Amino acid sequence: MYRPRTRAGPEDRGWGCAVPSTVLLLFAYLAYLALGTGVFWTLEGRAAQESSRSFQRDKWELLQNFTCLDRPALDSLIRDVVQAYKNGASLLSNTTGMGRWELLGSFFFSVSTITTIGYGNLSPNTMAARLFCIFFALVGIPLNLVVLNRLGHLMQQGVNHCSSRLGGTWQDPGKARWLAGSGALLSGLLLFLLLPPLLFSHMEGWSYMESFYFAFITLSTVGFGDYVIASYLLSDTRKPNRDWQILERTSKSSGGLLKYRLLAGHGGSCL
Repeated sequence: MYRPRTRAGPEDRGWGCAVPSTVLLLFAYLAYLALGTGVFWTLEGRAAQESSRSFQRDKWELLQNFTCLDRPALDSLIRDVVQAYKNGASLLSNTTGMGRWELLGSFFFSVSTITTIGYGNLSPNTMAARLFCIFFALVGIPLNLVVLNRLGHLMQQGVNHCSSRLGGTWQDPGKARWLAGSGALLSGLLLFLLLPPLLFSHMEGWSYMESFYFAFITLSTVGFGDYVIASYLLSDTRKPNRDWQILERTSKSSGGLLKYRLLAGHGGSCL
């Protein structure tokens, strides 16, 4: 007996189209991640290996020059320096202050936390501070989103106001909206992406491209942490002299920098 075929309803057709598109989107997402992994591995892997080999060579030369310093002692010193810096301790002076956890550093950490930038140059080390950071972020991140949403709403109102005034003057609402939107976009690019690198370049001593890279990484809330503003102040260092600035720019490895510091501080004598 012949049975007429029932037509698929809108919900069935929507479900049938949504599943393949979702699978395709997931495959595209994974492919994009694979692409990024391959590119980063190709570009950074060899440089990282060369940096590691150069550091080991410089460390071995240091051990040969300072015969009273053995390899375990040097490795322990390096680990202690790295751990102390991560904990925010002062490294270049005899002060007993809090180092990077002073008022400015704490404020910088609070801002980078609720904005979800998270540069990683500073992180809480005590359990009490970590627990407080959790609750601080739980309340601060939604609050930050509310503030950003409010600011965006005010900016949109300003653009609409300008568009209405231009539309009344030119008798062309479509062109007025396009001009107001373009003006708002260009103003945002200038104020938040193109002009700030000039200030960063002047204050931090970076090139314009380095400053532009920092501005973009900050605005996108990626926050790698390889560039951080007020690095001298937040790391509790002192403003270096001209010879030290030249060395910082010309040193190619951490080992060479460590060797220079030891030689400069001890005149080539045994530690």
